[in-house]
Amino acid sequence: MQCDGQVEASQWRPRFQVVKDEYPTSMSSLWTPSGEHFPREGGDDDAPPPFSPGEDTDVTDPSDDVSQAQAQAEVDAMRAQLATTPAEVVVANHCYGLFELAAIYLSQTPPMLFQARLAIDGLGFLLDGLRGRLGEAEPSLHESLSQLRLAFVRLEGAEQSAAQNAAGTGTPSDGAAG
Repeated sequence: MQCDGQVEASQWRPRFQVVKDEYPTSMSSLWTPSGEHFPREGGDDDAPPPFSPGEDTDVTDPSDDVSQAQAQAEVDAMRAQLATTPAEVVVANHCYGLFELAAIYLSQTPPMLFQARLAIDGLGFLLDGLRGRLGEAEPSLHESLSQLRLAFVRLEGAEQSAAQNAAGTGTPSDGAAG
């Protein structure tokens, strides 16, 4: 039921698309302070073979120490780079992440309005709470938030209209009171 622009709470139920024992196994990209990284198709060719029972677990590969040291050095380098990046840039990047998240939910068929609303509200609260502190990215973030809100309202209206038409709760076409 809609009254004065408010939507009844019972209409805001999450839509979970759960399929038992099926999980996505691919990732489009991973953002790090040193840039965006794309996983290889078909998995990691350099990954060690899975553990087999009966394998001697006391034998260590000397390259493991080197790869762990190299991984730690990369993490330290990323942390150093992050420490030299202004916080306004990092926080703005997280805001763009919320924008992307909301856009993904809105672009689903059917749109995942409950999830999108959470991401949009989160972005809105961040931008309102940090007004004037996000540097040169702030105007475009506010514009992006406006676009998300407009898209949300349009999709929500279309979904409500479709639900009313499907339920036959539209205006009576024969003029009879019922």
